[in-house]
Amino acid sequence: MANAHIGSGIDDLLEEEGVRDEFQARAVKEVIAWQLAQAMKDRNISKRQLASLMKTSRTQIDRVLDPENGNVTIETLQRAAAFVGRTVEIELVAR
Repeated sequence: MANAHIGSGIDDLLEEEGVRDEFQARAVKEVIAWQLAQAMKDRNISKRQLASLMKTSRTQIDRVLDPENGNVTIETLQRAAAFVGRTVEIELVAR
């Protein structure tokens, strides 16, 4: 008996389970949070310093750096990125 899943990829499995979009969104958030944290480290900027620059609380910076938090706006990400010398680019790609 042949295995129907041989040759299929992780995207196929996630699609089949109905969770592909959720996993993709989580992965994007993780990458952005990691990149922002790395840029902070490269520039030697602490969470407290970034909060001060952005005129916000350290708690808000914790939310920005937490990929589990789904309530961070693109505008907030752009502001944070600007303070660490980066920009946010968003692109639509065909599937």
